[in-house]
Amino acid sequence: MLTLSLIMVQDNVRKVFSGIEEICRAAKRDPKDVVVVGVTKTVALEVVQQAIDAGIKHIAENRVQEAESKFPGLLAINPGIKCHLIGHLQTNKAKDAIKVCSLIQSVDSFKLAQEIEKQAAKTGQTVEILVQFNTAREEQKFGADPDDANTLIENISKLSLVHVKGLMCMAPYTEDQGVIRKTFSDLRGIRDDIKARFAGHPRVDMGILSMGMSSDYKIAIEEGSTMVRVGSAIFK
Repeated sequence: MLTLSLIMVQDNVRKVFSGIEEICRAAKRDPKDVVVVGVTKTVALEVVQQAIDAGIKHIAENRVQEAESKFPGLLAINPGIKCHLIGHLQTNKAKDAIKVCSLIQSVDSFKLAQEIEKQAAKTGQTVEILVQFNTAREEQKFGADPDDANTLIENISKLSLVHVKGLMCMAPYTEDQGVIRKTFSDLRGIRDDIKARFAGHPRVDMGILSMGMSSDYKIAIEEGSTMVRVGSAIFK
């Protein structure tokens, strides 16, 4: 049973890469400009390793505790992979998160960024983050208010050890593709504005636009996503 699931994972990874190539061709984009992040929530280590062997170079967890239990061992075997945190991060977990994550995608407040800075100062490390915005404008979703984008980035940009590498959002759970598309296009618009306002800033780089998951990454790529977070399309 385990062998079958591993074979399926390899096949799923190939299908995801192939699908992204097709989407990019239609959108006149280079597939190399889209990073696939395998979301490994609840996935056994040996299955995650199979996905890495099949070509996944970035992996992500929703919770710090799971990241702590998985990432160090996987990094020991695969030193080239990048480990992300994509779930909501509480300030009291920032210290643990920066120890095991290459990129924290879910920074949604200046308070959290300040705590990351405080913890990073203790070790002298720099921390790469994405700022998460609630462009879906759903009360139940995490993410900063898009209307506060410039102020938030301005404040974070003053921190010396926190480097903003781009933005992230989550689309609403809906069948309405127009609503999903607007969620992504709104984030792209925020990115474009920040990119112009902070051009040349040493700690603000808008190179990453993390949009799209297994159910909607096609629309996200069409709207300019450079990073898609894929879980069920690979591991189920």
